Amino acid sequence: MQKLKIAIGILFVLLTLSMTINTNSAIDVKPKTMTVDTDSIFTLGKANIDYSGFVQLSNEVQQYRQQRMVSLDDFLKMSEEAGTIILDTRSKAAYDGKHLKGAVHLNFSDFTEAKLAKVIPSKDTRILIYCNNNILNDPMSFAMKSRPLALNIPTFINLYGYGYKNIYEMANLVPVEHPDLVFEGALVE
Repeated sequence: MQKLKIAIGILFVLLTLSMTINTNSAIDVKPKTMTVDTDSIFTLGKANIDYSGFVQLSNEVQQYRQQRMVSLDDFLKMSEEAGTIILDTRSKAAYDGKHLKGAVHLNFSDFTEAKLAKVIPSKDTRILIYCNNNILNDPMSFAMKSRPLALNIPTFINLYGYGYKNIYEMANLVPVEHPDLVFEGALVE
């Protein structure tokens, strides 16, 4: 850290050197004295994180989410209706390998208001979500997470927090071989 402060101080001195050209076109380099308070340059603020707000939002979502859990049959019926999207928030590699047919992708770690708006322009759009913990018997494409850490939970909370309220979540654990599931992706034969 000390070396960085010294380097920045030297940089400031070099940048503040004054060059003047006299009438004989000779260049005079005249250094100016300058002090740099490197401590104020590196003053760090508090991270833009609100855990209490997250807990409050999670508590608000908990009741709402319980009313938005749907069976596989309802999930599939709803997916066929206009104005509905299936959102897959797993990694890009997992999505590219295998995903529910017709699903759109936005990696959960990329959630921002702007990126969500590109994928889901209207906050009234019906959004169906599923994750690894909904599909059984395919650990390569759908690796099970710890139940309290399943991707559907933060996905639901974040969508709700960004103003998307028309969210439904698949409630079932379905074998990958289920005849009603149709997949797309590089790993689908």
